[in-house]
Amino acid sequence: MNAELTVRHYELRTPKLQSAVRLLLITDLHSCYYGEGQAELVRAIDQEAPDAILLGGDIADDSIPIYNTEALLAAVADRYPCFYVSGNHEYWSGDIEAIKDVFREYGVAVLEGEYLNLSVRGQTVTVCGVDDPESGRFAEDLSSVAECVSADRFTVLLTHRPEHMDRYVAYGFDLALAGHAHGGLWRIPGVLNGLFVPNQGLFPKYAGGQYEEQQTTMIVSRGLARESTRIPRIFNPPELAVVDLLPLTAPDSSSG
Repeated sequence: MNAELTVRHYELRTPKLQSAVRLLLITDLHSCYYGEGQAELVRAIDQEAPDAILLGGDIADDSIPIYNTEALLAAVADRYPCFYVSGNHEYWSGDIEAIKDVFREYGVAVLEGEYLNLSVRGQTVTVCGVDDPESGRFAEDLSSVAECVSADRFTVLLTHRPEHMDRYVAYGFDLALAGHAHGGLWRIPGVLNGLFVPNQGLFPKYAGGQYEEQQTTMIVSRGLARESTRIPRIFNPPELAVVDLLPLTAPDSSSG
């Protein structure tokens, strides 16, 4: 089983930004353990120095106590802007509102068909978030946040589910960030990107990685689940996904 934490970097260039913005995507932690106080995970986050942390669902779990999730929030939520959307396991817990309240208590923005503007070095990135489809509001939430899509402002959709890529493309989001797939459980690098994903089945299209369709990029994290995983991860280590949003051209270092 591949259980060693990895950090995977992605880059996306856009004319809607004039300087770099770094986002860090955390998904599918399932309240798993990364050392006392989640030290291993926190250390990796701090080394990347993100402008914001996006928590893409199943950060808590339906069977593992929320202790490790709270330890992570306690360590990072007062130092980085944090945004959260729910995942299916958090709904399956039967205690979704209490879980959301825990995130709010740590100052995390809980997005339920809403959007907020993130200011980074004088630029604005709009972060939209939708509840997991288990909420019964997914289509409504998605339609609501799509109102913020703009020709001149970069728009990020935070969602748990990658299998709805066609909808994200139809609404014109610049970037969708998702999880849920756990990397397809088993991988053969260069041959098989993922064996099986819930809601996609065998040989899934969106198991993990970067996908481009029309004007929309989707990045799917392979997630952080370790001891909660019934089937061992093969060639598929748990990961943090770091997304660098870059201007089309680098600043002129000769000026000034």
